[in-house]
Amino acid sequence: MGDPRGFLNHERQLPERRSIPVRIRDWKEVNSPFPVSDLQHQASRCMDCGIPFCNHGCPLGNLIPDWNDLIYREQWQEASERLHATNNFPEFTGRLCPAPCETACVLGINEPPVTIKQVEVNIVDKAWEHGWITPILPDQISGQRVAIVGSGPAGLAAAQQLTRVGHDVSVFERDDRIGGLLRYGIPSFKMEKRYLDRRLAQMEAEGTQFVPNTSVGTDLPVSELLQDFDAVVLAVGATQWRDLQIPGREASGILQAMEYLPQANKVQEGDIDAPPVSAKGKHVIIIGGGDTGADCLGTALRQGASSIQQFEIMPRPPSDRSETTPWPTWPLVHRVSSAHEEGGERQFAINTEEFIVEDGRVSGVKTHEVAQKSINGSITFEKVAGTEKIFKADLVLLALGFTGPESSPLIENLGLTHNERGNVERDDNFSTNQNGIFVCGDMGRGQSLIVWAIAEGRSVAHSVDTFLRGESQLPVPVAPTDSPLT
Repeated sequence: MGDPRGFLNHERQLPERRSIPVRIRDWKEVNSPFPVSDLQHQASRCMDCGIPFCNHGCPLGNLIPDWNDLIYREQWQEASERLHATNNFPEFTGRLCPAPCETACVLGINEPPVTIKQVEVNIVDKAWEHGWITPILPDQISGQRVAIVGSGPAGLAAAQQLTRVGHDVSVFERDDRIGGLLRYGIPSFKMEKRYLDRRLAQMEAEGTQFVPNTSVGTDLPVSELLQDFDAVVLAVGATQWRDLQIPGREASGILQAMEYLPQANKVQEGDIDAPPVSAKGKHVIIIGGGDTGADCLGTALRQGASSIQQFEIMPRPPSDRSETTPWPTWPLVHRVSSAHEEGGERQFAINTEEFIVEDGRVSGVKTHEVAQKSINGSITFEKVAGTEKIFKADLVLLALGFTGPESSPLIENLGLTHNERGNVERDDNFSTNQNGIFVCGDMGRGQSLIVWAIAEGRSVAHSVDTFLRGESQLPVPVAPTDSPLT
């Protein structure tokens, strides 16, 4: 504990964001650089608790008090080593994770919590800058081959862990570039893709092989996969989007978020000159109030939308932590992302009942307000009479979340079973009903956070290594049945 009075002497502080008129004209990340002196003050606020609940709030078990103390003492390289001891990709989580560690911070009981996420990303960025992050090569080669299907954070974490202990690892991805949702689902203003490319280059130098443009089960027969590899890890995510089947759904101009967002990212990658569908000059309605909806909002603003409305069926959350979500659980509070600062309007407790269609295209949405009720533990929404309203719309984006993994020849040909939630079933070792086939990430857990995906990727690597060798020294940060602090 570098400064016993740090939490008394310094208020919580975050980096300033670039001015809105400037940042919505480009696709660069929104935060300005955070001065080192300010970061050290923030690290000094950590109280080095006897029981650091931040560790338990993070499924990776990050050694948060350790790196806070090291940063206060200006021991940056040692802090990077502590950080990478539990997290393969802190530059991803430091930018994209909603930081359950911070909501579990002991200081957060009655004060603003430590800025853990900002300390994390500054450590890893400085480590890259100074060349402290280098390829980690295995001490010995096992001679056994592992296929990873899916190149999101879970698949990449599993691949890096297994490569480093000497297995021959190939990562298969159906898209043209590696990265999964990190590549095409996350807008560049939240994470520029150079950070992803830099980490992938490290993995390639370590020996991981990447095979894009390959849909396993279609381009690569499942029989060939099983013949060529000693173990298979499935990490294809929960990409089956939830639809909204109401009158007018067949009209053009209504897109799923994951039909819209990748187009903008492909423009930034230089793959296409312009997106097939742009929000420029259009009245945009985003149905869904979560992070994906906010990503659509920021993207539409940068494309020059005339107006944007974001709908959420739930009521507006309270501004402060309520008694129903006490510390250290994840609090249900009103959150404002950088995209919400930039423009658009948010509508809460609203339901869309019909798409208005003219000449085959959407021209508006008919809505009504709802009242939330709980009956025998189940939440229902009742229409509030007399609240009908029509919003003009030239483009409607559905950001309603995901229901589980897509049905595919891969799953069907492997004969995998599903649980009651529609996810691929696995046992306590991440193993499916087929010997040598493992599942990690959203495909088995359901839609979750990037930090859970990385944790599951690290854990499944232990199970695969044990399956191949009979034992493993790789860490196991989470079990398939673990859940966040709730």
